[in-house]
Amino acid sequence: MSDKPTFPNALHLDLFSRRQFIKTSMVAAGAMALPFGAFAADKPKVGLVMKSLANEFFKQMQAGADEYAAKNKDKFDFATVGMKDERDFAAQVDAIENFITQKFNVIVVAPADSKAMVTPISKALKAGIKVINIDVSLDEEAKKKAGIDLAFFGPDNRAGAKLAGDALGKALGKGGKVVILEGNPEADNAKERKLGFDDAVKENGLDLLDSKTAHWETEEANTLMTNFMTQHPDIQGVMAANDSMALGVVKAIDAAGKSGQIKVVGFDNIPAVKALLKDGKMLATIEQYGAQMAAMGIDYGLRELAGEKFSGWVKTNIKLITDKDI
Repeated sequence: MSDKPTFPNALHLDLFSRRQFIKTSMVAAGAMALPFGAFAADKPKVGLVMKSLANEFFKQMQAGADEYAAKNKDKFDFATVGMKDERDFAAQVDAIENFITQKFNVIVVAPADSKAMVTPISKALKAGIKVINIDVSLDEEAKKKAGIDLAFFGPDNRAGAKLAGDALGKALGKGGKVVILEGNPEADNAKERKLGFDDAVKENGLDLLDSKTAHWETEEANTLMTNFMTQHPDIQGVMAANDSMALGVVKAIDAAGKSGQIKVVGFDNIPAVKALLKDGKMLATIEQYGAQMAAMGIDYGLRELAGEKFSGWVKTNIKLITDKDI
């Protein structure tokens, strides 16, 4: 049994590659999917189940997975499925069910709901499919209740949010007035990032004015931030649990004529925030290497298919990104 595998060199991928492995797409049960009807009988079938492809982070994840699959197309066949939005939980369940029906050998999944996804994943495991949990950890109590032992391959979301929060705390100083925009309450990474932000608030002596969810969504974050500024006109800083929400926050700040006056930190390091970091509209974000994470998930799935077994938490890398890194 191995619980601390190393990252293979082949997984150091170009984060911003957009080469597509399979060109055509279909829409089924609310999910955006790549067809998987013409696979070779002599190669394992690997499926990747992501969250919302409207989120640039998961576009990066898909690009990394496609790149890895294209380079290894002689070893396995590959298909991806993404949700139409961050709360389309049913699409992920349907995707797992479809991969089971199609007799896939490996499923790599970034759960949108840490509890609800345990049931379909348990069904896949019972069908003899190797399942690799990346990005968002499944709920430990739900896994225990279902009787499954599944490793988690992903970042320390609490530590990452703490890094971003500390950067904001350093910029504002003790007593700085801040708000938090949380992610989906059903997702473990949202809970962990909230805890990380709370850690930073406490350690840096910040004044937390409010904390609410915008469900990872840009427009919902725009509305929430507009309301926050009305309710708390003295806001000095914002902690957004992902960059999609940070984009909505910056849009609201600009619309209020306060561009550059309120410091914003995010999480994901999507391409769209680079200009905002450079222009001073965002202070920092967290890189969590989504493209490598997806490729790593495929690699570990194939290794499990070959007989290896992983357990516990296999931590992936995080890094604070500021304008100095652009």
